[in-house]
Amino acid sequence: MELVFEDAAVFKRYVDGIAVLVDEAEFIIDEKGLSLKATDPSQISLVDFYLPRKAFKKFDAGQSGKIGVDLNYFNQVMARAKSGDQLELSLSDDKSKLSAVFSGSAKRSFSIPLLDLNTADLPLPRIDFDSEVTVKADALNDSFKDANLISTHIVLSVKADSFLISAASSKGSLENTYGKKDRSVVSIKSTSDTRAMFPLDYLVSIIKATASDTEVTLRLKNSAPVEITYSIGEGRLQYFLAPRIEND
Repeated sequence: MELVFEDAAVFKRYVDGIAVLVDEAEFIIDEKGLSLKATDPSQISLVDFYLPRKAFKKFDAGQSGKIGVDLNYFNQVMARAKSGDQLELSLSDDKSKLSAVFSGSAKRSFSIPLLDLNTADLPLPRIDFDSEVTVKADALNDSFKDANLISTHIVLSVKADSFLISAASSKGSLENTYGKKDRSVVSIKSTSDTRAMFPLDYLVSIIKATASDTEVTLRLKNSAPVEITYSIGEGRLQYFLAPRIEND
């Protein structure tokens, strides 16, 4: 196996978007590209990552297979990437280690022990969503910072062609409203009003890898998991997060 990715800093963002929720997981390498599907330790969130082979400068998958890694450590290694570095990933002869080589002003090589995880394939939730909202990531980040002053949980809802982010506690309440004409809104589509509550820390983690102008799509249904999807370059990160049941 030999994979060459032109911009190591971009690849680091992919790993960021996974490692923020998942400790250990298996990358799948096949003729289509590089992918990963895993749940966080509490199993209330799921991440589905896909990077097509066309995104690579060189893609030699060898025999298709799975590569189990400690994502926290892999993320620390990727953090050593410098601007302009190229990334090369390959396996040791005995397939027990992953080699990560950064090439730029110098060539720096890291050897990462692989894990024998043997995880089962995870089916994605099948949900008939009622609302779909696409907004810029900076709007979500701002609202999440606002909500953090109020509560550890927030409500995402769509009502009358508006997307609302709200929170309430003994500290007070918050409601941020985004309409179709707002600059941060790309689109709002809905067949009915929707509302569901989610843990704020997970939402913050899910969009950690975005840039301010990244377009983030949220799909909602009453009291159902939210689906959150965004792209970085050719790569796609898709998440599902279970709701919290609201007390009456």
